[in-house]
Amino acid sequence: MKIRKGDNVIVLTGKDRGKSGKVLQSLPKNEQVVVESINLRKKHSRPRKQGEKGQMIEKSFPLHISNVQLLCPQCSKPTRVGFKIDGENKSRMCKKCEATF
Repeated sequence: MKIRKGDNVIVLTGKDRGKSGKVLQSLPKNEQVVVESINLRKKHSRPRKQGEKGQMIEKSFPLHISNVQLLCPQCSKPTRVGFKIDGENKSRMCKKCEATF
C-alpha cells in the first residue's frame, strides 16, 4: 500500500470531497485508511456506571484507498506515488515533481 500512517491526503469522492487530513491508521488488509476528521459518524454509547449519562461520540470511519490521493510534501499537490530504488534503499517519490519522501 502506497499511503502510510502520518501522510497528508485529499479526499477525491463522497460527501467530504476536497477536504484534506492526516492519515491516523492504515488498514492494508482491507485497503482502507482512517483520515483525521473525515468520514465522521455519530456513535451512541451507553452509560456504564450508575448516574452516568449516555453520549454521542463522533468517530472517523475508514475510507477506501481509491477515494484518497496523497498530497506531496514539497509541491503540495495531489499526486500519484512512484518508487525510486537507490542501491538497497527503496523510497517513495512524487510523480509530478519527482521529490522523494
